[in-house]
Amino acid sequence: MVDLKDLLADLADESEQFDDLVAGRSPAGWGLATPSPGWSVGHQIAHLAWTDHVALLAATDAEAFLAAVLAAPDPARLVDAGAEEFLAPPNELLPRWRAGRAALADALAGVPAGGKLPWFGTRMSAASMATARIMETWAHGTDVADALGVTRPGTARLRHVAHLGFRTLGHSFATHGRPAPTVPVRVELAAPQGDTWTYGPADAADRVTGPALDFCLLVTQRRHRADLALSATGPVADGWLDVAQAFAGPPGPGRPPRAFGADGPPMMVAGPGAGATGDAADTGDAGGVAA
Repeated sequence: MVDLKDLLADLADESEQFDDLVAGRSPAGWGLATPSPGWSVGHQIAHLAWTDHVALLAATDAEAFLAAVLAAPDPARLVDAGAEEFLAPPNELLPRWRAGRAALADALAGVPAGGKLPWFGTRMSAASMATARIMETWAHGTDVADALGVTRPGTARLRHVAHLGFRTLGHSFATHGRPAPTVPVRVELAAPQGDTWTYGPADAADRVTGPALDFCLLVTQRRHRADLALSATGPVADGWLDVAQAFAGPPGPGRPPRAFGADGPPMMVAGPGAGATGDAADTGDAGGVAA
């Protein structure tokens, strides 16, 4: 089991890497469109700042968190409304995001062992919340990198995203209206540092293999499977690659194949609000608000 202190350190590092992408860019750069229709670079940062804010409420004031959720005029627009509410010029938004994520990390570090935080439709441990925040930060960082034309190498922190991706296998089928598989799946991923990350029984007939980065892009629905070097053996494994999503909520629309070549980032076929966090590390359900 990953230690909470290590998770929070990885969350800080992932956030810093994302921060480096946007810090110092002109307001025009923050206004660039990202692969999520209607969301600029600024919207992506605002979304993370808003989610950190509501997660901080969940960790420090459960009643205030629940009141904020119940007060939402349109639950279907909760994610988009949060991004719009927190959107601000870079000189306001960047410090707000930095302060909010630091406050959340401090709050999560102080959650008693075994404590659960209220969340959207579930309850989460501090470790699960930290894991979900890593996944979201990386996924939205990918959107921004696409908008800026930047290629980011994979890091060891992707193991948290891969873990969520594997744990949400059953959820991925269920959210698409399909029965959860009853047969196991083996996942073998080539990690960025040259080792192999494995999940599931070694003798499982159904298998998924390929680069860890590609698997993480798939389960966060940042790339279409046709654009990734993932191989599936067996009907369950093959079907999973069509529906995989490491976030809760309704089925994400995914992204079309990158037919344009290298001319620009792939665009989503629906809006950006794909998902709401569940307690993946504890229950095997999905994690990540609007991943």
